[in-house]
Amino acid sequence: MDKDIVIIGGGPGGYVAAIRAAQLGLNVSVIERDKLGGTCLNRGCIPTKALYRNAEILNTLNNIEEYGIAVNGFTIDVKKVQSRKDKVVYQLVSGVEQLMKANKVQVIYGEATLIDKNTISVLTREGEEKTLTASNVIIATGSKPYIPSIPGIDLEGVVTSDGLLEFNNIPKDLVVLGGGVVGLEFAGIFNSMGSKVKVIKASSNIFPEVDSDITKRYSSFLRKQGIEVYSSTEVKKIVKQGDKLLIKAQGKKGEMEIPADCILVSKGRYPEIEGLNLDKLGISHDRKGIKVDKNYETNIKGVYAIGDVNGISLLAHAASYQGVSAVEKIAGVVEECEETPIPSCIFVFPEIASVGITEDEAKEKGMNYNTSKFMFGANGKALALGEGEGFIKVISKAEDNTIIGVHIMGPHASDLIHEGALAIANKLNVKHIKHTVHAHPTLGEAFYEAVLGLENEAIHLVPKKR
Repeated sequence: MDKDIVIIGGGPGGYVAAIRAAQLGLNVSVIERDKLGGTCLNRGCIPTKALYRNAEILNTLNNIEEYGIAVNGFTIDVKKVQSRKDKVVYQLVSGVEQLMKANKVQVIYGEATLIDKNTISVLTREGEEKTLTASNVIIATGSKPYIPSIPGIDLEGVVTSDGLLEFNNIPKDLVVLGGGVVGLEFAGIFNSMGSKVKVIKASSNIFPEVDSDITKRYSSFLRKQGIEVYSSTEVKKIVKQGDKLLIKAQGKKGEMEIPADCILVSKGRYPEIEGLNLDKLGISHDRKGIKVDKNYETNIKGVYAIGDVNGISLLAHAASYQGVSAVEKIAGVVEECEETPIPSCIFVFPEIASVGITEDEAKEKGMNYNTSKFMFGANGKALALGEGEGFIKVISKAEDNTIIGVHIMGPHASDLIHEGALAIANKLNVKHIKHTVHAHPTLGEAFYEAVLGLENEAIHLVPKKR
C-alpha cells in the first residue's frame, strides 16, 4: 500500500486527523478539492465569527451612552468589513497549510473517487489522474446547504450562507427561511448592521435541541432586538416584484406576503457524498449521512467516516474529535473510541451554549434529577460588562448530584461551557466543584454558584423554599 491512511477532505475533521496520524508515525495523505479548513474555516465558523465581532462592536456603539461615552455617529464600510473577515480566514487557512507541511502530510488538491476500499482515484486540479492505495480510508467530506423545492428559490437575491457571507451591501430587509443556529446567527449579525430582519420557521420551536428554559427566554430577546419570528409558517413560493422579492407563505393566521431585499435559505445541511462511489462499494448511507459504528467505521472494514458526513453531530469540534479518535483506533492507541459530551455554541445575542442532557430530555426519560439556576444579573463581572441578562442552568442526577447537563445564555457562554463539558466528561459532582476555587470577579463564578445551588449552598442566590 502507498499509505497507511488516505483522508478525503481537509476540513476540521480531515486535517486534524491527518496531523494526529503523522504524530503517531503513520504515512498519511489528504485529498482536498477546494481549500484546507473546509466549510468551517472558509465558509462557516470562522468568517461568521469575524462578522459576529463586528456585530458585537455595533451593539456596544448603539448603547455607548450607558458607559458615559458620546459618539457622534458612525458608518459601516462594507469593503473593510469583508477585508477583515477575509484576512482572518486567510491567516487561519495559511496556518493549516503550514501545519501540514511541518507534519510532512501530503496534500493533493483534486476530486477523489473510491475505486475499492483500498484504492482512491484523484482527478487533480491540473487535470492529472492519480491513483493512491491505502490500508485505511477516512471520509471527511463534510456537508452542504439543503435547498428546498420552493418555486422561486433560484431567483437572484435568494442565497445560502455561502452567498450571504460575500455581501457587498447591507440589505434593508433580510428574511431568513428556516432559522435554526445558522439562520439566527446571521439574523443577529445583520440586525446589528441595520437590516430589518424577519425569520420564517416551519416548526414552532426556535432551537429544538436547546433546553426549553433558554428558548423561551431567548424569544423575548429576539423581540427586544426587533427581529420578527414567524413560527409554524410554510413558505409556498417566492416571486419577484419590482426591485423586491416577495415571499408568499401560509401562517397561523392564514396567507401572508413578506417583502425582502435578500432571502437567506437556512433549512439545514446534508452530507457531501457525490462522486465518492459509495453505492458501488456498498457503503451504507442515507439522507442523514454515512452510517458508522462507535469507532466511526463504516460497514466496509477499513473505511471510516467522520464529521458532518456521518450526520452524528454537525459541529467542527465534533469532527476534529472524531478524526483523532478514528486515527488512534487505526493506530492501535485505543481499543475503542470513547464517547464524550460535545458542547454546542450558538453565537447570537446573548450567546447560548449547552452540553449534556436538557431538562426536557431528563423528563422524557423519567430520570430523577435536580436543577439549579444562577442569573448573570447577580454576577459582578457580568454587570461590569453591561451584560447582566441571562443565566446558567445546571442539571444533576438526584442520587449523588453528578452533573449531567449545563446550559448557558449570557456573556461569553461559548467560553464558560467548557467548565460544564469538563465536569460532565469526568463525572464531577457538587463537592468537586465546591472545592475548585473560582477567581473573583469572573463570569466563572456564575457556574460555581449554579452548581452549589444544587445543594442549596449558593451564597449569592436566594435559598429555595423548603
